[in-house]
Amino acid sequence: MFLRTAAIALLTFIGLPAAAQCVGANYLDQLSADQRASLTDTVAQMPFAEGLIWNATKDAKDITIVGTVHIYDPRLAALYDRIADNVENADLVLLEATAKEEAQLEDLIASDPSRLFIVDGPTLPDVLDEETWTMVSDAAQARNIPGFMAAKMQPWYLSLVLSIPPCAAQDMLSGNRGLDHIIGENAAAANVPLQALEPFTTLFDIFQDEPIDEQIEMLMVNLLAPDMQQQMFVAMLDRYFAEDVGRLWEMSRIAMTEVPGIDPSTAAALFDETEKALLIDRNRNWMPVITQATETHDDIVVAVGAAHLIGSDGVLQLLQDDGWTLTRAN
Repeated sequence: MFLRTAAIALLTFIGLPAAAQCVGANYLDQLSADQRASLTDTVAQMPFAEGLIWNATKDAKDITIVGTVHIYDPRLAALYDRIADNVENADLVLLEATAKEEAQLEDLIASDPSRLFIVDGPTLPDVLDEETWTMVSDAAQARNIPGFMAAKMQPWYLSLVLSIPPCAAQDMLSGNRGLDHIIGENAAAANVPLQALEPFTTLFDIFQDEPIDEQIEMLMVNLLAPDMQQQMFVAMLDRYFAEDVGRLWEMSRIAMTEVPGIDPSTAAALFDETEKALLIDRNRNWMPVITQATETHDDIVVAVGAAHLIGSDGVLQLLQDDGWTLTRAN
């Protein structure tokens, strides 16, 4: 059971998560007047900064592009209703990962636990000082992960786990899933073929080769500001359903530079590296997959984390650069 949870969690943590239990202060309300002005200016210049549902047309082909969240919120039901006909009457649905990839990931973790866990050598309590390990263990237990289990997690994976505040973790552990899962389930029920945009090992390839000191640095980022973390989730939830994705993403960039104990220039560099690895590179790798799919299918749905839609390197801009005509759905 835990291996299945770990496999699903690995796919769940990437993107723009949100959860109804995350309530309270909104990070956007904490910004200074200068920060708000800068944020507004940046978003105003960003291509496709707003909108969760788009249509792309070219040569009698049609693509519906949906910006998803990977964690449950009850308002997702109304959002799915807006795209239900597109999904259930599509020729093909492309997702970051389908149930097939989740099963493959579960099998891989079962056969090779070292992908996510430390199986040889010192564990985290051995490489962290006592105070830091106590912080890590307490943060893990707040997310219903026993300290002995956290001790054996690869730092990069534990960093992903701790990036989800306790207010959002319970839905994931309860098996409630995000919009991409809702889309996949309904497409399968309608006998619409499903296909993944990338190999199921992609996230391993991104994170696992990072030097251990950099993995631990990212782990620390997710420990040092729990109040800010929850405020960020409140703001993410608010901005996602307002379809204000560009502001959401750039707000995250500002927050990263304000994490206590991390030099702002270091934080900015970490954010840029993460953005390139998780968004930009993957967006570009997905384009040939999407293009190939349109060669044999006339009506496609592409559903990916909402942050993948925005900006000059986003999926929408890349489609437009390839000659597709983009229209935001009402």
